[in-house]
Amino acid sequence: MTAALSRRAAIALATTVAVGGSRAAIARVGPESFAPLVKRVLPAVVNIGVIETQPQGDDPLSLLPPEIRRQFRGRLPEHRREVHASGSGFIIDPAGLIVTNTHVVGNADKIVVALLDGTELPAEVVGQDELTDIAVIRVKPAAALPSVSWGDSRSLEVGDWVVAAGNPFGLGGSVTAGIVSARGRDIGAGPFDDFLQIDAPINPGNSGGPLFDSDGLVVGITSAIYSPTGSSVGIGFAIPSELASHIVDALREKGHIERGWLGVSMADIRDRGVGIAEVTRSGPAGRAGLRPGDIVIAVNGQPVDDSRSLLRAIATIAPGQIARLTLRRQGRDMNLSVTVGRRPNSEG
Repeated sequence: MTAALSRRAAIALATTVAVGGSRAAIARVGPESFAPLVKRVLPAVVNIGVIETQPQGDDPLSLLPPEIRRQFRGRLPEHRREVHASGSGFIIDPAGLIVTNTHVVGNADKIVVALLDGTELPAEVVGQDELTDIAVIRVKPAAALPSVSWGDSRSLEVGDWVVAAGNPFGLGGSVTAGIVSARGRDIGAGPFDDFLQIDAPINPGNSGGPLFDSDGLVVGITSAIYSPTGSSVGIGFAIPSELASHIVDALREKGHIERGWLGVSMADIRDRGVGIAEVTRSGPAGRAGLRPGDIVIAVNGQPVDDSRSLLRAIATIAPGQIARLTLRRQGRDMNLSVTVGRRPNSEG
């Protein structure tokens, strides 16, 4: 299952490049074949089938006052239905750990993983993170499974070749190839958006599948498409491995993500830094003395240019740790140490 963005699809204009008064097509020569890479990595790509139980039809008690509904709740038969869906994933540990998307398995009552050779194994959720749409599930194989390794998405450049693998439309063991079209895309999916944009076709069923670089290393997790129809129009998005690998490590260890929190409202400004609009008095920033009107320039020496970068910088700091904020107050630069809090559920 692939999350289709609700935004209206854009119309792209194709142009040619004029060189020395004549038109010239610029092309990059690709590999002669992706076959050697595919043979090496495809056995570690899995299909994920899920069954969700959902209410069927309207709730006959929905029009009654809450106190009346509570009296009758459980006395009337509840009509429910099974919904079958599918997605993709990839094995990162021969012992049976698999990475996928939260929107693939997050509400599943039953998960079945199908390997390339047709073997089917029941799976359980190890941990999931809704804000980044990353989940880790586990199967218990009779023998060691083929696995793949993380690559470094930071080394990718726009124009580099990538290969997406997965289970589009239920057609298991499928691969597509393309290039990185852009980096750092914010598609409105969540506060930590930092997607790779790719033109390798991904479709419903590709969600949770791996994105490989030319060395066969996982540099992303395919997660969303930009489309008016729900099917590929050549614009897809993948969670970069730079983010995904750290989230997966935390989910393997704890089953959930603990994120840092300041307790402020932020506003992007034209100048360098991030403006502080409001400060929760009882929050970490309020206790440390941060004020509305302050401009945060850096966190632990790393510059922050907008609200999103400040949010991500603080979120990566473990609750209870110290964050050293460099800020500008009334025209003067200063440092302020804040003991980072734990991000509340209501804050994401």
